Amino acid sequence: MKNQEKLLTIGQFAKLHKINKKTLMWYDEIDLFHPAHIDPDNGYRYYSYYQSAILETILLLRELDIPLGEIRQFMKNRSASTMHQVVQEQMKEIDRRIDDLNAIRNALQMHEQALQTIAALDLSALSVIKKEKQPLITVAIDQDTPFHTQVEMITAQTANSPIHHLHEARYGTMIAIEHLKNKDFSKYTQLFIEIPASDHEKEMHIQPAGTYIRAYYKDASRPAERCYERIFDFASQNGLELSGYAYEIILNDNVIDRLEDAIVQVEIRAEKTEERF
Repeated sequence: MKNQEKLLTIGQFAKLHKINKKTLMWYDEIDLFHPAHIDPDNGYRYYSYYQSAILETILLLRELDIPLGEIRQFMKNRSASTMHQVVQEQMKEIDRRIDDLNAIRNALQMHEQALQTIAALDLSALSVIKKEKQPLITVAIDQDTPFHTQVEMITAQTANSPIHHLHEARYGTMIAIEHLKNKDFSKYTQLFIEIPASDHEKEMHIQPAGTYIRAYYKDASRPAERCYERIFDFASQNGLELSGYAYEIILNDNVIDRLEDAIVQVEIRAEKTEERF
């Protein structure tokens, strides 16, 4: 074989590129990547070192999950311009995947924080916290709104939002302070989903920044009368004026099957009475 010393065996070439030699045989069979030389006497495949760049291009495109048929067409017609087009398209796709992975990571972090809260939770505890403003997608409901209608409404509202899946965000229900003062503890007025900061905040409900009372109760199947009574007593004793809405979120909805086992977090904005005048 002429210039045999410049060629690599299939095993050497496969090892150089950290792949199985069966992969090289398969690429040859499907007309994607051929050896530089095949010994006519024994059928052994040999590859030129200068084929490395071609193979690495194929391996890169495979890592990007581009179908083999598309890779084959690209390799037969590759040029600087077509390679540039592929690079640009794949960079956009990678950016999209990064955004998706970041959303998943944020969702996992959110669930982890909720689980940590539950593990150390004292259901009788009340706390005063500071919150930044939070944009919310909301849909109006009342006691006569069927559950399937609620689902359809919230689905429609989130169709064009930054949220692709509900597990990416916290969601819950809202009840106006006026209803709580009238002891209408089941008169929920809105469903909400928290979303990232948006250019369309003027069209959304904004949970305002400020001081909030945070409390918890168990069993979302029944009105939270006792929880709200404790919140109102705490506010009165500490010179706090409640306003706006109570925001309820179930912290453990991904690990329970019954509403009776739900642990609900409640937040209500509360300001010092003298600060309102």
